[in-house]
Amino acid sequence: MADTILIPCPHCDTQNRLPAARRGQGKCGTCHKPLFSGAPLALTAARFERHASAADLPLLVDFWAQWCGPCRAMAPAFEAAAQEFEPRLRLAKVDTDAERELASRHRIRSIPTLILFRDGREVARHSGAMQNSALRQWIGRHVGDLAHAA
Repeated sequence: MADTILIPCPHCDTQNRLPAARRGQGKCGTCHKPLFSGAPLALTAARFERHASAADLPLLVDFWAQWCGPCRAMAPAFEAAAQEFEPRLRLAKVDTDAERELASRHRIRSIPTLILFRDGREVARHSGAMQNSALRQWIGRHVGDLAHAA
């Protein structure tokens, strides 16, 4: 169905089918909370697959840790990007200390590492902190590429 999109709820993870024309709007059919919050999601291994592979929008994941200075320095830029780029993509964070298996599965060797997923597959990766303008350019370049490929 090209005229609908599948969006997992950022609150309860229920899959919601939404008319494509209403992208960025709507509430979850289960918990009735907004489908778009403009803030990064905290993902665990249990929630990761639901958001990475079963959605019709790209997912940008920041693999980070609380003790990491560059991760903390980049956090405000990542939060601002969530407000700017939703609903074209969803932004999420994975705490590599709490989710070691998930970090290992995605070959995280340094943090912060950003990975952009589309249909459950990695389509872009960047390791190292970025300032706001560089982060926006990186996202814009890859989201634009995805829009043309979709």
